[in-house]
Amino acid sequence: MMAIFSPEQADLELFCSLKGLSELTPASVRLHAPDRLLMCQEQGGLRARASVWWCQVPEHGSERLGLVGHYAAQDSIAGSALLEEACRVLAECGCSLAVGPMDGSTWRRYRLLTERGDEPPFLLEPDNPDDWPQYFESAGFQPLAHYYSSISEDNARCQDCSALQMRLEQEGYVFRAFANGEIDAELDRLWQLSCESFKDNFLYSPIGKAEFLGMYAPLLSRIRPELIQIAEWQGTPVGFCMALPNLLQAQRGQPVDTVIIKSLATLEAHRGKGLAAVMLARINRIAQSQGMRRTIHALMHEDNPSRQINRGLMRDFRRYALYARHL
Repeated sequence: MMAIFSPEQADLELFCSLKGLSELTPASVRLHAPDRLLMCQEQGGLRARASVWWCQVPEHGSERLGLVGHYAAQDSIAGSALLEEACRVLAECGCSLAVGPMDGSTWRRYRLLTERGDEPPFLLEPDNPDDWPQYFESAGFQPLAHYYSSISEDNARCQDCSALQMRLEQEGYVFRAFANGEIDAELDRLWQLSCESFKDNFLYSPIGKAEFLGMYAPLLSRIRPELIQIAEWQGTPVGFCMALPNLLQAQRGQPVDTVIIKSLATLEAHRGKGLAAVMLARINRIAQSQGMRRTIHALMHEDNPSRQINRGLMRDFRRYALYARHL
């Protein structure tokens, strides 16, 4: 049985009971503010679920987007049927293109892992059953965008940017680490910088400060301050690079020899100068000194300019896709 609910009417505990791309709670569902929730139930059990958004969605050319997120399914029949129903609801609400999986925003969980490659999972990497992409394709979805995770096996071979850093510092730029003694102020700076730097990203939509802090504050226990590098111009942050050790290696009983580049951003007015390359080089140098000889550049859009940094030393090892279907 297929059922459609408003967030206020739905049994959110049941909705959150299926394992999906993210660990959902009733509170997070309410925070994400979907327009409708869909559940496929059989004999009181939940076989598939999704949320749909059509009111507050990103812009994409002349298309009117509808988003399908909070996706989870136990089998292909329920998983594809649920996607068909989601598309029907979005079409009735005037949408011309359904996009998913996306939990309402690219700030949250989105994309499906489509090719696993030869590396084990890394910290904070989204995962899904291998057959979920087929569920989307069976419901008429096709890849809208591709994303990659790449790895450099030897940080010692990465670009030496000491001369570039010296020139930029002579021009007035300052490079520094995250100030651990003023966490609230630093997170506020990173929020403002992120919102401005990412605004032209594919399918971007803004995020409130409270939700940003709720996402990033818990990461600070896993992040070493020296692995967040900030570039400043006249006392104002204009770029940052956030990295963290791959602590999943320790959980597997392995030495932590890999650093993960999670976020890299530069304000538009300061792009093309080499700030990103310098921040990455500084992190690579610090990571090497801490025994991390490898670097993962995580979940980069296929057209992301950052994919060109150290390009000759990087190897794509994982592939992801965001799907779409015309309505």
